[in-house]
Amino acid sequence: MELYFMGTNAGVPSLQRNVTSLALRMYEERRSFWLFDCGEGTQHQVLRSPLKLSKLEKIFITHLHGDHLFGLPGLLSSRSYQGGDTPLVLYGPKGLEQYVRMSLGISESHINYELIVKEHNGGLIFEDDSIRVESALLEHRIDSYGYRVTELDKPGRLDFEALAKLGVKPGPLYGKLKRGESIESESGTVHAKDVLGVPKKGRVVTILGDTRPCSAGIQLARNADVLVHEATFSHEMVETAYNYYHSTAVQAAETALAAQARQLVLTHFSSRYKDDEQLEVLLEEASTVFPNTRLAKEHELVPVWRSEQREQEI
Repeated sequence: MELYFMGTNAGVPSLQRNVTSLALRMYEERRSFWLFDCGEGTQHQVLRSPLKLSKLEKIFITHLHGDHLFGLPGLLSSRSYQGGDTPLVLYGPKGLEQYVRMSLGISESHINYELIVKEHNGGLIFEDDSIRVESALLEHRIDSYGYRVTELDKPGRLDFEALAKLGVKPGPLYGKLKRGESIESESGTVHAKDVLGVPKKGRVVTILGDTRPCSAGIQLARNADVLVHEATFSHEMVETAYNYYHSTAVQAAETALAAQARQLVLTHFSSRYKDDEQLEVLLEEASTVFPNTRLAKEHELVPVWRSEQREQEI
């Protein structure tokens, strides 16, 4: 599981950065990737990336401002020409389906896959046997949502030595035990809990849309392994940030601290910060509050480590 940034600018693109788009790459877990927001030019960024639109499974739109969705019609159309023929599910606020259907209809764009649009107003919006996605309304000029992606815990390793002593041979019974079921063996009933190691804790990724600091953002980010938070302005512009319903780098760090997140990634930078040196100011401000902070950089992978992996890295 990795994050891949394709747009980190706020409002409008600049020569240095594109507008908002972020991929959650889950090739090992699902053989696919999910996209969060799709600003203008995202399909061009995909072409410069290791991502393939044929592997795009879901798109989550945080809100309906142009810098977060103007790239959708082009990307949806291009997916058909890049081998994408599997169903694609699009999630977002009310009005998203009208925008997409009208854009594709008026331009007579034809797609050869099933496009499913699911408008929502928060809550649990997706769940299967491996992952869950929850959403909540943040504080912005229009309805803007954050998303919490939770990987479900995985069973621990089977104790093969113990199983051999109990007379359980490799095969379908192993699968039942991994699923937590009890089985019958030569020695009697074998309970999964007696032959399974400690469960492997699932990872949590929280991606917030544009927002002022708010309690919903903290709740979505609670104990997250990675929190992606906008940092549109430096803290000297805190009043401007409030007036435009955005956050400063310090406020993003305060959210991460309050939520007890493990890592903070800053993104959605005002175009007034043109180079790395200017962005470093934002990083320094946030790091004084929440040390494990990094800047999002376009075309850079950010691994989402499990707790045990992170300890090994440290």
